[in-house]
Amino acid sequence: MGVRLVALDIDGTILERGAKLPSERMRQAVRALQEHGIGVVLASGRMYPGTLEIARALDTTTPLICQQGCAVHRLSGDLLHEFPLNDRIARELAAYARELERPYEWFNPQRYLVSSETNASEQYAALSGVRPEYYPAPEELGVRPTGVGVISDRTTAPTIHRELVRQHGDALHVLDFPDVTVSVAPDANKGHALSLLCADLDVDRHDVLAIGDSVNDAPMLAWAGHGLAMNHADSYAMDAADDVLDGDEEALARFLEQLTPQSL
Repeated sequence: MGVRLVALDIDGTILERGAKLPSERMRQAVRALQEHGIGVVLASGRMYPGTLEIARALDTTTPLICQQGCAVHRLSGDLLHEFPLNDRIARELAAYARELERPYEWFNPQRYLVSSETNASEQYAALSGVRPEYYPAPEELGVRPTGVGVISDRTTAPTIHRELVRQHGDALHVLDFPDVTVSVAPDANKGHALSLLCADLDVDRHDVLAIGDSVNDAPMLAWAGHGLAMNHADSYAMDAADDVLDGDEEALARFLEQLTPQSL
């Protein structure tokens, strides 16, 4: 497999659920890739601070794809690419959440605003390394969002998804997670962000390997020359991938080790 760049999801891919940092074997595998001229890009649902923490642990040197692909940051934090959500649609999403009497999140690359505190908002903020800001109507604060998420549960989320697609169609990219249904701009996804970053780095898509496990990874698994899903991946990632990795995060580390020139 000819690979010039590897795009890696973080949670559920290079990190076991609940783990805070990559294993030593994963760190060594990523370090070996970079030493042999293969770039490593982290592509995460996390915001920039939480993504940067993992980048520092792995000593990666490329920009970071954050917030489901809503933003691409240099390691310094400077924005390379950002995909704002249409303001009118964002306000309609907030109004819809209020009609359902559901809490909702309103975010951009710098701030994470939520209408009321929930376990889901606290967990995401902790994962992202940010402080959640709680306001009854975050859309009134003048923050232009890259996304709005309706916080619910596994039972209600599919109904919310269907209704958002019915109301807005192709004007939104809607992502299902267990506790939140997130709406972002149509071009705000990991696949598009990865394509722009590869253009910046002069890397052809056929030389890209993307690895992930979730709905927000599906666009980059489909866009890359080769998409690899973890064996516990959801149906979106499975359908988008070319292959499935048989094993856990340690199996992924072994797979990455085999990409270095001395292993080929």
